[in-house]
Amino acid sequence: MQQDAILDVIQGMARLTRRHLAERRIPDPAMIGIHTGGVWIAQRLHQLLDIRSPLGQLDISFYRDDFTRIGMNPQVKPSRIPFEVEDRHIILVDDVIQSGRTIRAAMNEIFDFGRPASITLVSLIERSGRELPIQPDIMGLEPPLGDEEHIRLQGPDPLVLEISGRPGNREET
Repeated sequence: MQQDAILDVIQGMARLTRRHLAERRIPDPAMIGIHTGGVWIAQRLHQLLDIRSPLGQLDISFYRDDFTRIGMNPQVKPSRIPFEVEDRHIILVDDVIQSGRTIRAAMNEIFDFGRPASITLVSLIERSGRELPIQPDIMGLEPPLGDEEHIRLQGPDPLVLEISGRPGNREET
């Protein structure tokens, strides 16, 4: 999937998020993107939703429960949350949710900054393979992927979704 199609999906996610916030009477949310692809999606949503607080960014490398098995990510970046988390309604954005472990780590890190009033989870892609009971409130796509297939967002400009591990080794969809 190429940039234009991805941007169309993000537009749809913005409409769904706006409706979600209105239904829950959340007038002034803050937004946090998970490094790296979640930040790319969050930057676009942040602008489309006209959120007043600056965009926050999380690198959850130190919070992962598999840190001792997989080692340190060589491109660890500092997390930056330039607003008060305490009692704020947070929109947490990631590119792909699969096991739920990245989201669990992100929530652990957010709670180190304070106790939010709520967290709304927004994900560009939801795929099978959940290991924890964590589901997105808003999602863009739910592609039917096999266990051996992987989907990855490349970017930031242009944004491209790639599927690998598919029979015939097709790299893009």
